[in-house]
Amino acid sequence: MNVLLVYPRFPKTFWSFDGVLEMVGRKVLLPPLGLITVAALLPASWSLRLVDGNIREVSEADWAWADLAIFSAMLVQKRDLARQIEMARAHDLPVAVGGPFATSTPGAPELAAADFLILDEGEITVPAFVAALARGETRGRFGAGGERPDVSLSPLPRFDLLELEAYDMMAVQFSRGCPFQCEFCDIIVLYGRKPRTKSPDQLLAELEALYALGWRRDVFLVDDNFIGNKRNVKCLLPRLLAWQRQKGFPFSFTTEASVDLAADDALMTQMVACGFRRVFLGIETPDEASLVAVHKLQNTRSSLEQAVEAITAKGLQVMAGFILGFDGEQAGAGRRIVDFVTRTSIPVAMLGVLQALPNTALWHRLEREGRLLHGDGRFDEGVQTNLVNFRPTRPMPEIAAEFLEAFTQLYDPRTYLDRVYAYVGKLGATRPGRTAGKGKGLRRHLGQVKALRGVLVLFWRQGLVRPSRWRFWHHLLAVAIRRPWLLDQYLWMLMLNEHFLGYRSLVVDQVTAQLQKPEALQQPNPSALVAPQERPAAELAGR
Repeated sequence: MNVLLVYPRFPKTFWSFDGVLEMVGRKVLLPPLGLITVAALLPASWSLRLVDGNIREVSEADWAWADLAIFSAMLVQKRDLARQIEMARAHDLPVAVGGPFATSTPGAPELAAADFLILDEGEITVPAFVAALARGETRGRFGAGGERPDVSLSPLPRFDLLELEAYDMMAVQFSRGCPFQCEFCDIIVLYGRKPRTKSPDQLLAELEALYALGWRRDVFLVDDNFIGNKRNVKCLLPRLLAWQRQKGFPFSFTTEASVDLAADDALMTQMVACGFRRVFLGIETPDEASLVAVHKLQNTRSSLEQAVEAITAKGLQVMAGFILGFDGEQAGAGRRIVDFVTRTSIPVAMLGVLQALPNTALWHRLEREGRLLHGDGRFDEGVQTNLVNFRPTRPMPEIAAEFLEAFTQLYDPRTYLDRVYAYVGKLGATRPGRTAGKGKGLRRHLGQVKALRGVLVLFWRQGLVRPSRWRFWHHLLAVAIRRPWLLDQYLWMLMLNEHFLGYRSLVVDQVTAQLQKPEALQQPNPSALVAPQERPAAELAGR
């Protein structure tokens, strides 16, 4: 069996980082970890070929070689997924589709032409699919029926199938699931509220495999909440530190975590010692009433501003997500987000408009209230610029105007330069020679921002061409003199602005186009105008 594994293209998003990738000579930020894990679950006798549509198109030779095409996709990839399925069918190939999009919406029209749907987590459903093929079946739908696999039995992903040089970061996973119950989150729907983890030996084996393949760059632990199971994380970190020391610290790590990380000083110290450098926090909003309304209570137990400051002071660079459009949200929410980001100096602040993701608690509540709006397919769902897919409690044009104003302010070139400079002044760091890895000086710093060419392009664009050039050189020299051990992180943050400058224009264009849709101009739903804190306690407790 010759099996073609295909990963559809992403539209341009906040996280596509196109401008940065072009500067450093890479094609894509992250590889399709789910698809290479599925590859490891397939029979060893099968011949596998992977094509990441974000790197290249599937060729005629690829289609001709294959006996079967397997696709995996997220919601934001559904448009290209439909195109790829159509191409596979045109080449008379049987088609199997899995991943988060198929799992959450198996009845979606984009999946109608698929012969097989492999839903839920592959450790359970891929073997069932393979057994059906062995029996000669030509169609099927395979689900786990609510069962969650033991991820300590998950196989080593097939990193060898990847075009490694095309990726800026590599991806590994330690845990699945999150213990919290945020109303808008689909992670707990897909993976449950009991975080399941791999063993330390498993994760180290994956890092060892990457090391053996020659990988020496950043690694993203793609857990949706790395510290969801703190006990198991604290078992992992001493082993990870020993491995990093033995190998000379070949990797730095990025991950995602809940804000309660700030309350565990020892855990943060361990993470920094192991080489963790960045952590993404879902802050969502500084408005406590909105957090309570969507059951993100973990963000209300202490000061969000103090949490960001504590994590930053430990040496973990904070990236954060923010959302506009919550029920009961008061006017000026966008301005309050900008003020929060300005006070904390968070460099990478993702701002988006709330969307009801399929089968989340939010989705089901809005469906009961008759407030869901179904898109017409002209705009990409799941991206940060997509306007709400339901009738909000305040006018959509008001929310959109705040979104555009806030995003434009956050990524004004001068504002961004000042914010990054201020953040580096707050960022704690282990000085060179302790846990920073082998090599010192400018050569090490430039190597860690991926490529000298990228730095030179940065100097040209931000240091010579732009009106903010004097500010650029002032800040850069100050960092180089006062905090040289942070120069690599500072340059990386400056590179990100090359993406945000272009993305700002895209945000304006996409939001403006969506506001032309009649449904975007609908009045708020009067039945939903009850303030979140005034909803019946029984209703809140039920979700």
